[in-house]
Formats: sequence, structure tokens, C-alpha cells
Amino acid sequence: MSNILEIKGLTKTYKNFKLDNVSLNLERGYIMGFIGENGAGKTTTIKLIMNLLKRDSGEIKVFDKDNIRFSQEIKEKIGFVYDDCFYYEKLSIKDNAKVISNFYKEWSFDTFNSYLRKFGLNEKQKVKELSKGMKMKFAISLALSHNAEFLIMDEPTAGLDPVVRAELLDLFQEIIQDEKIGILISTHITSDLEKIADYITYIRKGKIEFSKPTIEVLEEYKIVKGDTKLLNEENKKLFISINATEFGFEALTKNEEKIKEVFKDKVILERPTLEDIMVMKSQENIQDLSTKYGREISSL
Repeated sequence: MSNILEIKGLTKTYKNFKLDNVSLNLERGYIMGFIGENGAGKTTTIKLIMNLLKRDSGEIKVFDKDNIRFSQEIKEKIGFVYDDCFYYEKLSIKDNAKVISNFYKEWSFDTFNSYLRKFGLNEKQKVKELSKGMKMKFAISLALSHNAEFLIMDEPTAGLDPVVRAELLDLFQEIIQDEKIGILISTHITSDLEKIADYITYIRKGKIEFSKPTIEVLEEYKIVKGDTKLLNEENKKLFISINATEFGFEALTKNEEKIKEVFKDKVILERPTLEDIMVMKSQENIQDLSTKYGREISSL
């Protein structure tokens, strides 16, 4: 299966931020979750993919073509869904579609209307009258109506109720059954990605921390819980980060076997969520949540 997106050594420098040597690949037929804290570089990366910003260095290929040289051709086959509605609020759904259809050679009103029926949207209703969930369904309907092969979604489920979120997640999985399509989803709702994403790319402070299959990420790390008194300067080196309080510690590790060897049955090991991993990797040190215990830990 060919790559739908290839990024190599991508760099973009601002006054107070640098997207630093970013590289990642996404194959056709897969969903990639793109996660990171606010300001980590997700939006900058997406804008560079869409050729909305000028890169300093590096390479971006979409459909195996340079995204600058073939910008217009590439955008014809990309469905882009923002986290907010940027359409004509005073126009109806139908009239918005008429305007947007002019930008795409392969626009299909049959496809668009089929999604309106699927989502229960009324084409005569004005965009300003739509709820947040309905606006997102409208945006996704537009994105899927011009034979797009690559969907880029920025917070598509943010602010939606659980029922609508579940409906959209099912739709994304349905779409990906067509193995020529790839989906990149940037979101803070990491629990959604655990359900549907084949790959996870985590960006932190402008650098890629990891980009690998979701199942590998969840199996690679472990949450360790135990009594704070078990910690010493040597065994603390086995952890990526530690949250310590007077009630015990919770830590992130990639050294499961060594943890079992050192701590025996005195600690509990649990499978982390993506949110656990992201939050604790963002700390990457001992977080002394109790000043009293902070002093005690440092003296162990």
C-alpha cells in the first residue's frame, strides 16, 4: 500500500517556536491520530501540508507529489474539516454547497445529498441555525463530496455529545474501508483515537516524540503505582516521570520487566491511556505534588 502522506525533515521557525525536523508517513487505508499539547506544532504542520504556510526546509509529499509544485491538484483530492464552521452563516446548506462546488472538478451533488440524508440534515436550513454537531456533519458532508482521497480533520469531535461523537467515529471507520483513502485526525480527545486510529503521532514542543501503531504505543508504556517510600535515586531512573504525593506515587515507564524485577509485587502495573502517556511524557521528571513529600523523596 502506497503512502498518502510523506513528511521528511520539515522545519518552520517563528520568533518563539520552531517546528523541528518533523518526519512522518501515512499509508492509504489507515487513520492516524495527531496529538500534542496546545502550541506543540499540530496546526503549523497541517497548514504546511495544505501549503498555507511556507516551510523553511524539508519535504512534503501528498499522493507522492510535492505539495507546493502540485498544490492545486493535491487540494482537489483533500477533504479538510476545521474545528469551527467557516462557511456562509446566512446561507442555507444547499446554497453553501453550490458555492463550494465551484472549487472542485469532481464535485457530486448526489454524494452530498446522500450524506445530508444520512445525517438527517435539511438542505434548506441556514448554517447559523445549526447546532455544533450539525455543523460538523455539514462540514464532513462537504469534505466527502468531491471524491477526496485524503481527509484532514482538526478537532472533528470537540464539543460534541457522546452520541454524535460515536456516530462520526463509526463514519470514519466506514470511510477507511475504501483502502485508497487516508485520514489524519488532530484532536485532544485521545479516547476517540484509541477506538479508531491505526497510528498515533505525538508532537511535543515542535518535535515528533513518536509515530507508530496505536497498539504498540499502548503496549510499550505502563503506569506504575506504589508507596512513595519505595522510591530511591537509583530506581527512579526506571521512570519517565513520577507524580508523588503523601498517598503514594504514580509513574510512567517503558521498563516493565525491570520494574517487576526491582519492585516485585510491591507495585501495581496498569495499561495507560493515550491521555496518560501524553500528560506524563509532557512532564518527564518527578512532579512533587506535595511539598512535604517532595523533600522526603529527594532525600531518599
